[in-house]
Amino acid sequence: MTKTPIHLWIVGILSLLWNAGGAMDYVMTKTNAAEYMAQQPPERLAMLEQAPIWFSVTWAVGIWFSIIGSMLLLLRSRYAGAAFGLSLLGLIGSSVYTYIIAEGGSMVAAAGPAAIAFTIAIPVILIGLWVYARAMTKRGVLR
Repeated sequence: MTKTPIHLWIVGILSLLWNAGGAMDYVMTKTNAAEYMAQQPPERLAMLEQAPIWFSVTWAVGIWFSIIGSMLLLLRSRYAGAAFGLSLLGLIGSSVYTYIIAEGGSMVAAAGPAAIAFTIAIPVILIGLWVYARAMTKRGVLR
């Protein structure tokens, strides 16, 4: 059995915290939390109101499989890579609607610098987690 490197715990904990932010956004949005929704730009509210069911499904897959992937990483499970891979598919699906289909990409036009940074960071971090989990599986760290 391969010794668990310290970076696995660091990556696992940080990824769980990062993904918890996405899960909080999902839960607050889906439960229509008044205070949270009042802070959202009108373009996002309109996009969510008009969203088809497949958007909700892909968004849920993206969010919850990221959480599962982070937990599996901390549990040293080889299935962490598969969970992050499924999350990536969910992210792609929800992004197609959010940034291409919905009002011709109005979310991009409405986004400020912070939103644009998140739009870039989310797939970059998710791809990094997927690659990392696969590498840890190949090294025998995840079993």
